[in-house]
Amino acid sequence: MAAGADSCFLGFDFSTQQLKVVSVDGNLEVLLQSSVQFDSELPEFRTHGGVHIHDDKLTVTSPAIMWVKALDVLLEKMRNAGFDFSRVKAISGSGQQHGSVFWRKGARQTLNHLNPQKHLHLQLQECFAVQDSPVWMDSSTSDQCQCLEATVGGAQRLADITGSRAYERFTGNQIAKIYHSKPKEFSETERISLISSFASSLFLGDYAPIDYSDGSGMNLMDIFEKQWSQVCLDAAAPQLSQRLGHLTPSTAVLGCVSLYFTERFGFPESCKVVAFTGDNPGSLAGMRLQEGDLAVSLGTSDTVFLWIRDPRPSIEGHIFCNPVDCSAYMALICFKNGSFTRERIRDECAGGSWERFSSALRSTPMGNNGNLGVYFDVMEITPPAAGVLRFNAEGRRVAAFEKQVDIRALIEGQFLAKRVHAEKLGYKIIAGTRVLATGGASSNKDILQVLCDVFNAPVYTIDVTNSACLGCAYRALHGLVSEAGASFTETLRNAPESQLSVRPAPRAQEVYEPLMLRYAALEDQLLKDHQKSLHLLIWSDVLL
Repeated sequence: MAAGADSCFLGFDFSTQQLKVVSVDGNLEVLLQSSVQFDSELPEFRTHGGVHIHDDKLTVTSPAIMWVKALDVLLEKMRNAGFDFSRVKAISGSGQQHGSVFWRKGARQTLNHLNPQKHLHLQLQECFAVQDSPVWMDSSTSDQCQCLEATVGGAQRLADITGSRAYERFTGNQIAKIYHSKPKEFSETERISLISSFASSLFLGDYAPIDYSDGSGMNLMDIFEKQWSQVCLDAAAPQLSQRLGHLTPSTAVLGCVSLYFTERFGFPESCKVVAFTGDNPGSLAGMRLQEGDLAVSLGTSDTVFLWIRDPRPSIEGHIFCNPVDCSAYMALICFKNGSFTRERIRDECAGGSWERFSSALRSTPMGNNGNLGVYFDVMEITPPAAGVLRFNAEGRRVAAFEKQVDIRALIEGQFLAKRVHAEKLGYKIIAGTRVLATGGASSNKDILQVLCDVFNAPVYTIDVTNSACLGCAYRALHGLVSEAGASFTETLRNAPESQLSVRPAPRAQEVYEPLMLRYAALEDQLLKDHQKSLHLLIWSDVLL
């Protein structure tokens, strides 16, 4: 099915600080972008950065009704700007991952009978058993995480089932906390949605199922069987499967928009709702990753997105079902020591100048003559360790490097870490593999050259402004043709291409393969040293 230029596809993103929308036509040209900022445009909810941070500094929530009102405001903005809703053939969207919405008993009836003469938020304000939804920034569920891992047989066993060890922000642990701390509200709950499935429920006028990809970020779903894991459900709360509903492929067409939207805004009755997903899977679609590709976001934290076929779950990183290919997976790995560490070494070794920093990379050889370093200024996520180690070519630890050597050791170490941990999760470099780079440091070609050489694959740069939004507009189009067997890549063949930035240097693989093994051993040593120092601290506390 070819989409005509007069067709239109909408992608929404219910992110932490704003609700965004992107519209593309059948030729994949962007027609419109719009947004609603929660703090400034909905001040009555008194959020800061879109959330409420509670007194314990661990509990972080957002009012569910705020997201509903934001949708009211956004759609009216679009109408006032002259947007023609009658052209919209399909919509999809994403939500900040791990957030949850607790619908009160009777809410389904309200969704089924929305009055197009009234705003959504006025009709749904009594529909939530828990008014303030837990979001991804919440870290108040350590006890629930320990209980879940103990119940299933340990952190690795949980990762083998759900794709991740237990994390405080993950929805299963948040549900367990609500069940224990707010039993009345839990008993009044008819359905629990992720923010993504909550958002698609608004458009359907009925409860939308949770999709495989966002469902992978809950510590509740068996990512290989693509169904709820009973042992995980039982560890969280009773009768949970009824409250969660069934799971659905991320490419599924869920139905058509409800009469509310056709009568109030002029959507066509045939406008399809394609399953909404999480913001990270939405970004994978927006970046148009293909099998074998890897995307690296170089920002305050560095994040790696992987398209993988045969995942190996680990207690580090996350494995999700792939949002655009139900037979594949995506992995996500976050590294906390990103741009701040690069800036520290730039200031110490290059006088604060990026040009001198780049010059140092150009003037030092691939492999840094065997000098290798691990630079974790703050407690790292992958692996959970802190400290700085420097080793010379003979494998002896040294106190310092020459400034140029230090700069290359940092950048090589950061990218070796990304490759080591990607391969641990099952990533394989194949013919045609590309590295897609984004974020602040992706503007520095000398940094990208090191990235390119370490992975022995060409590096492309991409502009991922509103990538989750754009990805979901693409997913809306793909949803209409996926049942006929059309691949996401083929459907998006006419979308704007990423730009080739650098190619690997000759001998790159020969230089970096042995260094990967050395780097992995160094990280293991740092992790052991860190754990040993923790034990010493615990013993000193006991003795005191």
